[in-house]
Amino acid sequence: MSFFSLLCCGKSVDGRDPKSSTWRVFSLKELLSATNKFNYDNKLGEGGFGSVYWGQLWDGSQIAVKRLKVWSNKAEMEFAIEVEILGRVRHTNLLNLRGYCAEGQERLIVYDYMQNLSLLSHLHGQHSAECLLDWSRRMNIAIGAAEGIAYLHHSATPHIIHRDIKASNVLLDSDFHAHVADFGFAKFIPEGATHVTTRVKGTLGYLAPEYAMFGKASESCDVYSFGILLLELASGRKPIEKLSLAVKQSITEWALPLVREKRFEDTADPKLGGNFVEAELKRMILVALLCARSPPDKRPTMLQVVEFLKGEADEKLATLENDAMFRPDPLGNSKGFVLTDKSSDGMSHKKDSKGDTRQETGRFLG
Repeated sequence: MSFFSLLCCGKSVDGRDPKSSTWRVFSLKELLSATNKFNYDNKLGEGGFGSVYWGQLWDGSQIAVKRLKVWSNKAEMEFAIEVEILGRVRHTNLLNLRGYCAEGQERLIVYDYMQNLSLLSHLHGQHSAECLLDWSRRMNIAIGAAEGIAYLHHSATPHIIHRDIKASNVLLDSDFHAHVADFGFAKFIPEGATHVTTRVKGTLGYLAPEYAMFGKASESCDVYSFGILLLELASGRKPIEKLSLAVKQSITEWALPLVREKRFEDTADPKLGGNFVEAELKRMILVALLCARSPPDKRPTMLQVVEFLKGEADEKLATLENDAMFRPDPLGNSKGFVLTDKSSDGMSHKKDSKGDTRQETGRFLG
């Protein structure tokens, strides 16, 4: 029996009875009613997979419904993987699966509705001008998202790599608590394996170099992506910024020179108006750059990241601050990387023949 058949038969791959879980199978009729027939006014967002709609069930509870755009074997597998992984895991900082629907060629996943949408919407999207993310909320989001990813890496059985950690995949509930979402690219790590070699999936600006170049996916790839996310959260900048028509700059190259000069306050999002805790900002930026180092073995684990962000390992973090990567460069050079459209000394972006995003990698943080 195929992996997806197990789901459609009402069982997960380890044979658990879905009645023992909190998720269930929805009928298409029920979800059509809840979303007003997938009315455009109910649309929350859209991506390569399809669209997400707001809905309300008969009992008044609010839901979000992901509707796959086009049926294909590839979409079917990503759908099955996401349902299987979300059906297995339960953590306060992971998006809760309410259920799914698979009727005909309709593939729908039902989640809890997150009233404050995504972190992306507050940093760069429709809510960015409202400045709802004060420093306290940003720290709580960072710690919450880190704890969710740490659960995937260290507590889930088998361990899980997310492979698409980014601002749009961190959702925020009514209290601005973080919930890591979108497990369509996720991979199980077999017991005893250090990595899996796979086709490159993910989002430009967040991909770890060893994954972008060689397809080697491991927990440390998520750590790298989380480092970029932390810099984005602290600074309000995008992972990649255009300096001109021909030149792009990564967020790591922008941040590292400031850190080397101990100008941590200049890394803070201007929208904070200077209202942040200096020690926490410094901690977040240092942890972010440690996560975004090029050698995978030099990155912290997500359990260590949680400790650092909570201030439970400040002595160790102070030792790491003396690493060569943070020392001032007398020549004014950065070991970060610049993205250029014309030079190979950077990172260029392209899509392969099947539309998967790939990253050609130049200089990364040492």
